[in-house]
Amino acid sequence: MKRKIDPNKPKIKIPFGRKYIETKEIVRKHNLHTICESGNCPNLAECWTAGTSTFMILGDICTRACKFCSVKTGKPLAVDNKEAEKIANSVSLMRLKHCVITSVDRDDLEDKGAGFWANVIATIQKENPNTTIETLIPDFDAKEELLNQIIKVKPEVVSHNMETVERLTPEIRSRAKYRRSLLVLKYLAQNGIVTKSGIMLGLGEKHDEILQVMDDLLNVNCKIITVGQYLQPTKDNIAVQNFITEDYFLELKNIALEKGFRFVESGSLIRSSYHAENHV
Repeated sequence: MKRKIDPNKPKIKIPFGRKYIETKEIVRKHNLHTICESGNCPNLAECWTAGTSTFMILGDICTRACKFCSVKTGKPLAVDNKEAEKIANSVSLMRLKHCVITSVDRDDLEDKGAGFWANVIATIQKENPNTTIETLIPDFDAKEELLNQIIKVKPEVVSHNMETVERLTPEIRSRAKYRRSLLVLKYLAQNGIVTKSGIMLGLGEKHDEILQVMDDLLNVNCKIITVGQYLQPTKDNIAVQNFITEDYFLELKNIALEKGFRFVESGSLIRSSYHAENHV
């Protein structure tokens, strides 16, 4: 008996090409972590073939255990004090005009990793002055003194994902809180930072709840949003409730633009850093 395929389930591209191999070799040679691999991103083939990558700092073990995420959870290892230089050098070798940095949550560190974050950004800026930077940051418990360290080094875009609608947040995310994430984005925007956020669909959310997320983001002056399909990365992660049609993703994009978002990426394979260079 043939397995029934959901016609709305997105098709993932197979990696290939010289640039893909070059990017992979740089990541391996410098022992770098990428959310492309750790997060089982469906766009890995496209992005690595194009020579772009989202670096993940502060190790590959997270102190939180969000049910949608395939990044390992546990007690993190000591931070790599050479990581900033490694990434800055890799950005140069890849000849990146734009780079994206994210990290695991490091609730085990006194400053949640904010100081390390600031050093990585500053090092990239120093060695690659023509490269723009997007940072996809944790919530840092919404502590202003920690967020100030990110604000001080002025990355071009700071992203922090809502991930899902308010009702599903306690079930889907670990320690994160919906309203706290909004506070993070609000404080960043109030201090002159261009902010960005993203949500996943297919977890049981309702249409009006999605629209409420959009309104909440606009109310904290977040004008860039990504909307993508949740794909269960491993059998241990929460299951997909439904696959969303591309027509509905297009409908949401049009609604978001009408509401006042400046940039909207909406589609089944859209992820936070997809086409990030366009959002600067």
